[in-house]
Amino acid sequence: MLRVRARRVDREATADGIYGIIVSAAVMAASHARSAVAVALSVLVTLIVYWAAERYAGLLAERIHEGHRLDRRQVRRHLTRGWEIVTASWLPLLVLVLLRSVGTSLSAAIGWALGCSTALLCVAGWEMGRQSALSTGERLLSAATAGMFGVLMILLKALLH
Repeated sequence: MLRVRARRVDREATADGIYGIIVSAAVMAASHARSAVAVALSVLVTLIVYWAAERYAGLLAERIHEGHRLDRRQVRRHLTRGWEIVTASWLPLLVLVLLRSVGTSLSAAIGWALGCSTALLCVAGWEMGRQSALSTGERLLSAATAGMFGVLMILLKALLH
């Protein structure tokens, strides 16, 4: 029997994923683009800019605090991490593009994508609680707290459009 071990995700990767979902939801909610592809591209470009800015800031901070030029290995380590900020948004973007491609209005497709983002945030909150051995009530609170970011993006979309 083949045993599959789950990959241990570090704190930074988890935080980057959650942050990426929140930022992508904010971009979708505030977007005035006229097509799902334009919304998706806006999300991806925004997330890549956020990733690059975060990586650049990390490189500068390490150089300042280490007091010397970073070697290739250190630079490579910085530039190969943090991609979860971009990749965590794939499912909401897939929902957006697929629903739009089958004729759902752009506004409704964005709404469903925001709902997907909210669900992902709730799952992340629940998992954080599970990993921390919280009680069921505390896990529910953790999931609800994380999900509130998605709810806020849905409200933002309603207020802006």
